[in-house]
Amino acid sequence: MTWVTENLHKHSLFDCLQKSLSSASTWYNLQTSQDGTLDADIYESDPELEKICKDQGYTYMDIITINKDALPNYEEKLKMFFEEHLHMDDEIRYILDGRAYFDVRDKEDRWIRIAMSKGDLITLPSGIYHRFTLDETNYTKAMRLFVGEPVWKAYNRPADDLEIRKKYLDSLH
Repeated sequence: MTWVTENLHKHSLFDCLQKSLSSASTWYNLQTSQDGTLDADIYESDPELEKICKDQGYTYMDIITINKDALPNYEEKLKMFFEEHLHMDDEIRYILDGRAYFDVRDKEDRWIRIAMSKGDLITLPSGIYHRFTLDETNYTKAMRLFVGEPVWKAYNRPADDLEIRKKYLDSLH
């Protein structure tokens, strides 16, 4: 997994710098395949994943395959995923195959790019602005986990007036 910060301009090339794991992980929870605790090859029966689900109260999960042959309205969906947004609930994703990126904002509103690969699990807290995209392989398979029934509503930026955004910002201090 790779951590980079970015000075981004819409539709420009990325100016990437390395970002330390300890600093970045204060904004979200990340468990990587290098931790050796999760095994994406046996996700259906992985006792560590079962324990995480039980401990965190994840009661709903599904699998999404994102590539042009598997996802209806592929181009439209990718554009939607890449639009900066937040959710009222945590966003939990476990990469079962392929690679992808989550971009989040740091405390100074700069982009942090998180390269995800098979075996990585990330929890983005409710209220954090983020976006998602694929790498050059244009393929990933991910498990989406939820506490309770899934809510698919995204609030595009700006959504600073939402209480969940204010709560998230307060948690950074």
